[in-house]
Amino acid sequence: MNSIVSRLDASAAVRELLGWLLGEGRTDAVLTPRRLPEDGSCDLALLTAPEGLDRAEPLLPVMTTNAGQALSHLSLSGRRLTAVLKPCELRAFTERVKREQGSFERLLTVSFVCGGVFPLGRVLSDGPDTLAAAALEAARRGETPAGVRETCAACEHFVPTNADVLVSSGEDGCRIHLCTPRAEEALEGFGGERVDTAPDPAGIERVLAARSAARAELYRALPVEGGLDGLIDLFGRCVGCHGCSRVCPICYCLLCDFESAGLEGDLPRFRAALDERGGLRLPSGTILFHLGRMTHMSFSCVGCGMCSDACPAGIPVAAVFGRTGGRTAALFDYVPGRDAEEPVPVTVFREEELDDIG
Repeated sequence: MNSIVSRLDASAAVRELLGWLLGEGRTDAVLTPRRLPEDGSCDLALLTAPEGLDRAEPLLPVMTTNAGQALSHLSLSGRRLTAVLKPCELRAFTERVKREQGSFERLLTVSFVCGGVFPLGRVLSDGPDTLAAAALEAARRGETPAGVRETCAACEHFVPTNADVLVSSGEDGCRIHLCTPRAEEALEGFGGERVDTAPDPAGIERVLAARSAARAELYRALPVEGGLDGLIDLFGRCVGCHGCSRVCPICYCLLCDFESAGLEGDLPRFRAALDERGGLRLPSGTILFHLGRMTHMSFSCVGCGMCSDACPAGIPVAAVFGRTGGRTAALFDYVPGRDAEEPVPVTVFREEELDDIG
């Protein structure tokens, strides 16, 4: 794999790369996380001038919104875009492309070996600069930073499989790996020593082993083995805000069926249920909402953790969906967002399939 050696840390190296692409007219705009020094917070920014990159933090270990969700409609604008995406964001965008909600046609994707992101509460208490320094130090040691989202600590897909440009960190700087002909063309003339190398497989295997152990422990702690009763106990504290679906990069319907008049405004059904039971929990339909979401997420969840981070009731939504999705994926040998050419299982008809369940 053709790679560029940089003595800069990974975030600074990507910032330099983005500035060069804009300055040379190789791209019209870049999508990247950015620091906001006014209040110590951060956001996701679309920038068109190299000067705007002064506050860019491409590898910031924070996810205020899943960039795959934000990129979805931007990629259909017809402009040449370069997007810095965490592996789960790239996989989320890939899933949306499969559903005709985005396009790779004029897009250059930059991703990296990901240590995970911190919960948004940590961003407010510690500040993005402190978290970025902690993540950088962990990356140099080939470790997962302490305190990242629990789904990040348990994520086994931290190395992107379909990025144009892949960035990996080391003790002596970083490597910018050009993974596709599109990357080779876009970065022709970009300075730096060229070598034939790939991310350290031994380091990746070490992190993978730790992540797999964390994943098993996370799923073992979920109170869902009791079937429907377990799910009722787990989702019983849901306040019905539907925030998990709003921040989910896979949900894109303009009107969710669970928020439609047909579901929320069916007074005869509501009265019948009230007469039958003598009392109803409000808001109603919370378990049905999560079961409905689970059927979609079981073959689509990329494990970004946005849903759990947004939940005001502290429900581990992402862990439940990840556990369910892992079992579904195993049936079809399907990993959401792994390959843009791989069809979503529910869109494929096979005359003989799942014979073992009758």
